[in-house]
Amino acid sequence: MPRCGRDAVAAAQPGHRLAAAAAHPVDRICAGCDRPPGRAHGIPAAMPRELATPAPAISILTPAHDVARFVGATVDSVLAQDFSEWELVVVDDGSRDNTAEVVAQRRDPRIRLLRQANAGVSAARTRAMADARGDAILFLDADDWLAPDALSRLAAALAAAPEAVGAHGGFAFVAEDARPGDRALRTKPVAGPSGDLLERLLVENLFANGGHLLLRRDALRQAGPFLPHLRYGEDWEYWIRLSLLGPWTAVADTAPVLFVRQRAGSAFHRMARDPAAFAPAMLAIWGNPALEARLGPARFTAIRRRAEAENDWVVGRELIRHGQRAAGLEKLRASLAQAPTPKRAVLLAAAHAMPLLPRALHGPFVAYPG
Repeated sequence: MPRCGRDAVAAAQPGHRLAAAAAHPVDRICAGCDRPPGRAHGIPAAMPRELATPAPAISILTPAHDVARFVGATVDSVLAQDFSEWELVVVDDGSRDNTAEVVAQRRDPRIRLLRQANAGVSAARTRAMADARGDAILFLDADDWLAPDALSRLAAALAAAPEAVGAHGGFAFVAEDARPGDRALRTKPVAGPSGDLLERLLVENLFANGGHLLLRRDALRQAGPFLPHLRYGEDWEYWIRLSLLGPWTAVADTAPVLFVRQRAGSAFHRMARDPAAFAPAMLAIWGNPALEARLGPARFTAIRRRAEAENDWVVGRELIRHGQRAAGLEKLRASLAQAPTPKRAVLLAAAHAMPLLPRALHGPFVAYPG
């Protein structure tokens, strides 16, 4: 028989584990419970893992490839959560370093390590999705880390909005060698409002990655797997598929739930300056027949033009940041011609004037270190 009210709700209504857990923070002991904070209810320490880990409220899914330097901090941030009803599924995607060994050192029955030959981030996420048991899913990159209250805040937001496909919170960018507690480079308090985000997401990817999103499992089942052939923009395409299914909800406060490393070896750093890198994701997004059916032909065409202009702007900005100023300015001018706005006109003028300006005034065009 369950030992507290939260257990009774979870046992009677498995689909409501998320709401029940969100209403019951880990650092409080239930009346009548003798468990220490952080240990799941009624689980003796010596039980085998397969018996000691009932289906959790949240599954955190982490693809990992050659991230031994960073993955320890990532896993430690999950272990530090003030919300205990989670499992962490790490898929070692053919790492050549000791990524798997670093994960295995964190001995907690809620952590599972899977290994596969290198197949790419989309395949690794899909593999983890097949193993996940939670009512909600969070895709945490293996080089980022969560704020200690990230899961509790996201779970509360999602539980309060049963119509939403997912909840999103703020995020902060940190330096490549940063540690938890270090100062952020910049913070984005909220990725977007609550409600229908489809058209905004079609123009640009509002989300840094899946680490500040808590997604409803039923919505993921309807959306299907990540597209394995996409090596860049695969998450953007997936958020759009989810947005076709329903609205989003935002956490109430602005503190970051996720800290994102800005790494020289990241896909964005390597590929965002290459127009060809955007092409497969754009083809997948705009080739989805559900999109034109939802928007209608005229709206479909207009938003696609804005999305193409936004891609040109990103490519131009990244070219300038990588030292290819002439090619970058050409892309910025093309973007502004296709989708003119006063703000972008001012930024383009600033980009042209950069040789005359101090580095502190280079704004979004500031060169990458090195």
